[in-house]
This record gives sequence, C-alpha cells and structure tokens, in this order.
Amino acid sequence: MSPAARRFAVVGVPGNRRVAFFQHALRAAGLPKARVVPWPDVLRGRAGFADGETVRIDSPGEDPEVDRLLRGVEDPARVEGTGRWYARFTAAVLEVAESVRAAGGALLDDPAEIAVLFDKRLCHERLATAGVAVPPSPTSGAGAPAVRGWDEVRAVLAEPGYRRAFVKLAHGSSASGVLAVESAGGGRVRAVTSVERAPDGRLFNSLRLRRYTAEPEIAAIVDALAPDGLHIERWLPKAGQHGRAADLRVVVVAGRATHAVVRTSRSPLTNLHLGGRRGELAEARAAVRAAGRSWRDDVLGPCERAARRFPGTLCVGVDLLPATGWRRFAVGEVNAFGDLLPGLTGLPGSGSEGLDTYAAQVAAAVRPHDEEPACTKPHPAGPDRPA
Repeated sequence: MSPAARRFAVVGVPGNRRVAFFQHALRAAGLPKARVVPWPDVLRGRAGFADGETVRIDSPGEDPEVDRLLRGVEDPARVEGTGRWYARFTAAVLEVAESVRAAGGALLDDPAEIAVLFDKRLCHERLATAGVAVPPSPTSGAGAPAVRGWDEVRAVLAEPGYRRAFVKLAHGSSASGVLAVESAGGGRVRAVTSVERAPDGRLFNSLRLRRYTAEPEIAAIVDALAPDGLHIERWLPKAGQHGRAADLRVVVVAGRATHAVVRTSRSPLTNLHLGGRRGELAEARAAVRAAGRSWRDDVLGPCERAARRFPGTLCVGVDLLPATGWRRFAVGEVNAFGDLLPGLTGLPGSGSEGLDTYAAQVAAAVRPHDEEPACTKPHPAGPDRPA
C-alpha cells in the first residue's frame, strides 16, 4: 500500500486533544482523516475494524464515562481503582488487537507490550534484565512480593539506601498516587504527594502537592492504595537546573529518540501538570558535556535501548533521571502514551526536525516497507553535536 493510500483508525476519545493532534498530523502529511473508534464503544463490545486499516491505540484518559467503565468509580478525581482499570484496559486492548488482525488490519501498538508498560513492576524488570540502568527496587518483577501496606513500606525505608523512596501505584500514570517518602531522625517520616485524603478516607488527585508529616496519615494513604498494587523505587538525587530538580522526557519513535524536554521542579515530582516547568534543553546538553558525558550515548542512548525492549510499539515516552552532576543516568519509566508535548519539535539530527511528536509518528508509520527502519540507521550527530 502506498503511503498516500494508507487508511488510519484511532481508538481514542472523540474530541480529545490527543486525537486532535494526531488528526492534524495526518492532514499536514496530506493523508485522509483517521476514523475515530470511541473508547466507550470498545469497552461495550461495539467496535469494529476494516481490512487495510492501520490502527493507533491512544489514551483512554480525560473522559469521565471511560473512567467509570474502566475503574468503576463515579468521580474521575478519585485515586483508587487502578487495579480494576488495568485489568479492564489490558483486556480491551487485547480484544482490539484480535479484531484488527481478524479484519486484516495493522496495529501501531502491541497489546502484550502495553500490558508491561502499564505495570511498573514488570516494566522495571524488563529494563533491568536488558542492562538498562533503573532505580533499585525491591518490587521489580512478577515474582517480587506484593506490598500489602504501610508496614512493608516502612520496612523498606529501614533498608540500606532506601531512607528516601518513591512509592508508586503499579498501574498509575501522571503521578497519580505517587508518594515521595523519606525517613528522618527519631523515626519520623514525611511524604510529598498529589494525593489529597478526605476526612472519610477517600483519596483524590490534586493539582497541588501536599506534604504529610504525620505517620498515621501517610500510613492510611499507603494502606488505601496497596490493594491496587504498589511499586517502590529508591529515590535517586536528581541533577539540578537553576536550583530546581531536573529530569527529561524523551520521546522515541520507531527506535529513534526524536524529541526531548527538560522538566524542572522545586519538589521531587517534576510532572508539568503538578507545577513543574519546562527547563532549558541547551543548558542540559551543556551540563552533560561539562560532566564529560555524551548527549548521544549517555542521554539518548539509554532511552533508545529502553524503547527497543518494546519493538512492537511505535512510540514511547521515556523518563530519564540524571543524577546530581549530570554524570549518570537511569530510566525511571517508559510510558505508552508519553507523546503529549504540544509545540515541541524534533531534535536536530533526529530525522524529525520541524515535526511535533504526532507528525513524527505519522511519518514513521507511512515509511515505505522497503526503506530501512529508523531504528537501524546510524544517528548523524556526534557525541557533542546536536542530537
């Protein structure tokens, strides 16, 4: 099929900005508008696919109806229910994949890989066993013991190197349910999180970070989250930029790092919707060079190696954690839907110059089958040149 004749369908939320960005990228490439398959139709068993369609599975987020169908809660601000969300979401993705293949279509996302990407414990294990540097974790892998509540977290904090740790929902996203916990002198603990605990014990996501210093309150939050599954990671001290903690989101499309953004914050959580700000990429590159490291090999390289562990997924967003001094790097997470970075254009030398993350994916998806895949091509940028 020629690129111009390719027909796309996107499983998504109609009217959502993610779908709109993808449609705009198709139009800019001179391609027909994608057929939108609404997530509610998928979850109610009413979705169908056609022969020859190339199907993109997009995020089911930002829709209250979809959230109710997946998590079984009425208020989308609630934190609880991610275990149920994961079970229903991964089952639906598998059904989509089976329907697409039965119809003779093609998928841009592999259902088995999506299941790993949305389980931090499994994703962490897959990266670690492939030699990708990740934060140490006692909960990595399917065989790791389950975290049943605060007592287990408290025990981890007492282990060497774990005085400070991140406690995360195994199936969470956008920092939902994440606690940055540290033990202090005299047996005291404190936590920073976006979780707001109501007087009746219910948990809600907030756009304002909260600091908890009373252990019973921290314990109550962790105990409420534990049934959905928890993942614990050592809290690695991050590099800084202008007095703020800094990390990077690197988008990898078809095996190549195409986009990168620095995220900075005065808190341990750098997520932009929680008050984090975009930092200066040029300054980060300069800091890497000053530390005697290579932007290409030490920054983009680990992100591409992480993405290669998910070869059936066209695009992932990799959270890269630079250690203090910009000398060492670890992959914090790999996100299936990590491409929502409006206005960000491709890195010089990436092959996606002038393209946003969605346009880069369209370009990769319509690349002729006889053309060498992007992930096998040598990157033109040297160690200290733009990449």
